[in-house]
Amino acid sequence: MTNQGKGAIDIVLAESFKELAVQKPIEKITIKEITDKAGVIRPTFYNHFQDKYELLEWIVQDELIRPLRELILDGMFKEGVIRALKNMQKEKGFYTSAAKLEGQNSFPEILKSEISKLLMDQVCVESVNAEIPYNWLTPKRVADSYAEFMDFIIVDWVKDGMAIPAEELVDTVLFLLSHSTIDLFAKVWKKK
Repeated sequence: MTNQGKGAIDIVLAESFKELAVQKPIEKITIKEITDKAGVIRPTFYNHFQDKYELLEWIVQDELIRPLRELILDGMFKEGVIRALKNMQKEKGFYTSAAKLEGQNSFPEILKSEISKLLMDQVCVESVNAEIPYNWLTPKRVADSYAEFMDFIIVDWVKDGMAIPAEELVDTVLFLLSHSTIDLFAKVWKKK
């Protein structure tokens, strides 16, 4: 281990954590278990991460957000989301366990925060402000609302066993994003 750089240690710790998460709930995994499985000592963990939730955040950033960001920068939003979802499918057991976490450091909260940051990184705030006629509706609130929507869809998909293919989920998301609620429901609302 001593010849490996910080990135290599991060990966070893992440793999150890993911393997353990398939076997038991994340909230019950200890740092000692992670380091024992990774073959490193506890201080090594703390040189890289504050706690297991920061490690979870790193995994989300590395496996989901980074590949998505790279493709978005090339104008390939749909392909980026598909790649992130397929990365989740490869680690289905881990993400299924992660989706069960609740509270402040939960996977859904981390995912939502990371999606919001990604959206904010990709937009020109001044341009968004020029498009929105309401002062209250800031670019950050727009990013947060889309992140909330994406987070709900993704976590629900995971909890549903990733039952539909990633491509179909992305097409569903794009359909919902491109149609207003009023347009979708106007034809089916009950008239009193």
